[in-house]
Amino acid sequence: MLITFEGPEGSGKTTQARLLAEHLRGLGYEVILTREPGGTPVGDQIRQILHDPANAGMYAWTEVFLYTASRAQLVAEVIRPALAAGKLVVCDRFYDSTLAYQGYGRGLDLEVLWQITRIATGGLVPDLTLYLDIQPDEGLTRRLLGGGEWNRLDQETLAFHRRVRAGYLELAGMEPERWVVIDGARPIPEVRREIQAVVESRLDGGD
Repeated sequence: MLITFEGPEGSGKTTQARLLAEHLRGLGYEVILTREPGGTPVGDQIRQILHDPANAGMYAWTEVFLYTASRAQLVAEVIRPALAAGKLVVCDRFYDSTLAYQGYGRGLDLEVLWQITRIATGGLVPDLTLYLDIQPDEGLTRRLLGGGEWNRLDQETLAFHRRVRAGYLELAGMEPERWVVIDGARPIPEVRREIQAVVESRLDGGD
C-alpha cells in the first residue's frame, strides 16, 4: 500500500507521517518512510535547489520539471521496489502537491501537469491520501514559530497559499475514495489517533 500525506505549509504532515510509520512498524509491518522532493540522493540535491530562498526568480515550469524529476527518481528507486517487495510506503507529499501548488497556486494548466505526472510515475496512484487541512495563516505561523526550514515556497504570498488550500480541497472532492480530509489544526495526539484509525481500517479491508 502507498499512503501519501498532503497539506498546506504547517499542517503537521511531516510529523504525522513519521508517527504513522513508527506505529505501523510497531504493528509488525515493513514500512518505508520517504518524502518529496527528495528521498533519494538525486532527489535530495534537487530539493536543495527547489527550497533555496535565493532561487526566488525560478520560472514556474522549471519548478514543475524539477519536482517531477525528483518524483520520477523516487518512484523508480524507492517506491516501486518497496511495493513490489510487499512493504508499506508512507510518503510525505506526492504528485498531488504539484497539482495543488503549481496547478492551483501558480495557475498552470492542470491537464498538462497530469500528463507530466503520469509519465514520471508510470501511472502509479496512492492507495490512500491523508490530507491535513489547516488555514494558511495559521499554518504559516506554525512554521515560523517551529523554527524549522523556511523555504522558497513558504515565503509566497498568503493569497498563493489560500489558492493551494482551495486546490487541495477540490482535488479531495474529486476522488473521495482515495482522499481522507483530517483537521490538522488540532493537537498532534488527536490527529495521530484519527490517522491510525483510518489507516488500520484500510489495512483491515474496510472503507
